[in-house]
Amino acid sequence: MNPNPMALVRILFGTLLLVPTSWGALEVGSLRARDSADATASTCNGRAEYCDRSYSNVTFVGSHDSAFVGELPQQNQNIDIKAQLDMGVRFLQAQTHHSILDDKVLELCHTSCFLEDAGRLESFLSTVKDWLDSNANEVVTLLLTNGDSVDITEFGDTFSSSGITDYAFVPSSNPDTLAIDKWPTIGELILSGKRLVVFLDYGADVKKVDYILDEFAYYFETAYDVTDSSFSSCAIDRPSGASASGRMYIVNHFLDVDIFGVKIPDRKHAGETNAATGDGSIGAQASLCEGLYDRAPNAILLDFVDKGDAINAQNDLNGF
Repeated sequence: MNPNPMALVRILFGTLLLVPTSWGALEVGSLRARDSADATASTCNGRAEYCDRSYSNVTFVGSHDSAFVGELPQQNQNIDIKAQLDMGVRFLQAQTHHSILDDKVLELCHTSCFLEDAGRLESFLSTVKDWLDSNANEVVTLLLTNGDSVDITEFGDTFSSSGITDYAFVPSSNPDTLAIDKWPTIGELILSGKRLVVFLDYGADVKKVDYILDEFAYYFETAYDVTDSSFSSCAIDRPSGASASGRMYIVNHFLDVDIFGVKIPDRKHAGETNAATGDGSIGAQASLCEGLYDRAPNAILLDFVDKGDAINAQNDLNGF
């Protein structure tokens, strides 16, 4: 049977119309993918300058006892975790203890769960995960304390239950400590999808839970519970006898007041303590520490992060 010439023309014409359309779709898809990658690489933690800067060469202002929110004397923050992250805080510290009701559950408790219980660690982690889900160009650090010497596998189980583990960074050097000059850049962490860096003060074992890192293998800290409003010391407090060489460092820049032998957060003077400059300010103590160690702090922990000028201080310390 002879083919209908007009039918062949219609088929050929239709094919020619379809080809550019498919090429166009592929090209648009490719451009969109490139645009997405470019967007991911163009801003990191809110600034282009962070993208090419090593994690170990960034100063983060951090929230001390980030989960203890309220107006009671023992509480350290005014705003919740999401609000802290939204304002620009990227380093969250929190205390953990076993629940007094269920010793298989990890809670966020202030010294004792009888004194202050801010809920389950799993819920805290879920809040951070939800925020990371919605903020693709951000890297967050968690520093947890292990007040009850809980086995590291319990922390691992809690992290897994929260769904946050896919974000957790694992150093390429594991089980060895990653050298201070070998950390990836903030941009590399973002592009890899490993946008959560986790430290535990005591009890970490990367052979069992590879993404929960030993804080004191990586950091030293200055003294905490300071009542000297001038913050006149940057001496190493923990780990005892440690050398500054090869370690990042954390400055505990939160002021306490001593009431009949009990130290509580000094809410009244938070604005001055968290100022960017001036006597007893973030900038003043950071400058003192930088003079001693010849490098800026890696984290500066604050109470009442919404008071004062924490983010501008952070920008100043990073050279912006």
